[in-house]
Amino acid sequence: MQPHFFSIPVRLRGESHKRDSFLYAGFKIKKGNGDCVQNNEVEGKKMTIRESLELREKEYLSPYAAFSMDSRGRRRMEEPCDIRPVFQRDRDRILHSKSFRRLKDKTQVFLTPEGDHYRTRLTHTLEVSQNARTIAKALRLNEDLVEAIALGHDLGHTPFGHAGERALEEVCPYGFCHSEQSVRTVDILEKDGQGLNLTFEVRDGIQNHQTNGNPGTLEGKIVRISDKIAYIHHDMDDAIRAGILKESDIPKEIADVIGNTLGSRLDHFIHDLVTTSTKQNDICMSVPVAEAMKKLRTFLFEHLYTNPVAKGEEEKAEGLIKTLYEYYGKHMELLPVDYHRLMDRGEPKEKVLCDYIGAMTDRFAIAKYEEIYIPKCWHG
Repeated sequence: MQPHFFSIPVRLRGESHKRDSFLYAGFKIKKGNGDCVQNNEVEGKKMTIRESLELREKEYLSPYAAFSMDSRGRRRMEEPCDIRPVFQRDRDRILHSKSFRRLKDKTQVFLTPEGDHYRTRLTHTLEVSQNARTIAKALRLNEDLVEAIALGHDLGHTPFGHAGERALEEVCPYGFCHSEQSVRTVDILEKDGQGLNLTFEVRDGIQNHQTNGNPGTLEGKIVRISDKIAYIHHDMDDAIRAGILKESDIPKEIADVIGNTLGSRLDHFIHDLVTTSTKQNDICMSVPVAEAMKKLRTFLFEHLYTNPVAKGEEEKAEGLIKTLYEYYGKHMELLPVDYHRLMDRGEPKEKVLCDYIGAMTDRFAIAKYEEIYIPKCWHG
């Protein structure tokens, strides 16, 4: 395939914004002094679209941004794409992965909801991505990087949400954490055991997206807080839709700080984060808003995440996951061939069991349980 070349003007690095000096990749143009310059006199070769986009990042993004051309690279060396910078390429790989598609049938809060408008793990992921991109654009940080991290952050989540995670953490001697499983998914489970070979920065952001994480980039920090903003916002929306909570249930001390409607709270979180981060040169909210968000999160834990109406089926879900783990532990021959290849490569049996069961969607896990334990009707 022939490399693609760019025909949109990009300023030469080091040139003043006020000077009439542009570089068209593959084109000869005039500088302010009347001399002609061709891009191969600057770079030694024609500039690809990717190289031009990388230069545009250097020109436009904040000096605190993670630049594509400065990535720490991948676990395995690859030829660079002539069109896409590395983080955009990672975003595309995640978007086209099987684990990403499975998120559409994995629980966010309500187990296998029948209503059309309740969030799933996929719609949660998309809302995290949108919040993160809005914040990154406002702060002139790398949108491609935040989008890749956001789209990949929950790839390792289990069926039935955190109930499934708790079950596997309890039965597996190696433990189970969805952020670590998300990295394991992109590293070795995708593409028939080859993994997606993502950049260090994207893997770091996925690994560290939970509250106790410490991402190495500002973009990773954006995703970490965007994850909280997203689930606090949409879980409250779903709880209201389900009739479990009402807007008036939110304590006045919280509403007075961040608003008393879903839209006003989301708007307040993002505007405050952008304003405060600009002042602090770090990703953070002002103290009053951060405290209000923490109190709202606590409120949701007390009235939604542990609510017997919303979570009454979780004990059954945990039992189902543990039962599948025990059953397949005794019948490893029933696992698909990809998982046997993992064991042939030295992966522990218990981790491979978590790989298989953790990758299931809610409906697939239920179907497997019924196939194994529910008697079939006779149709003689």
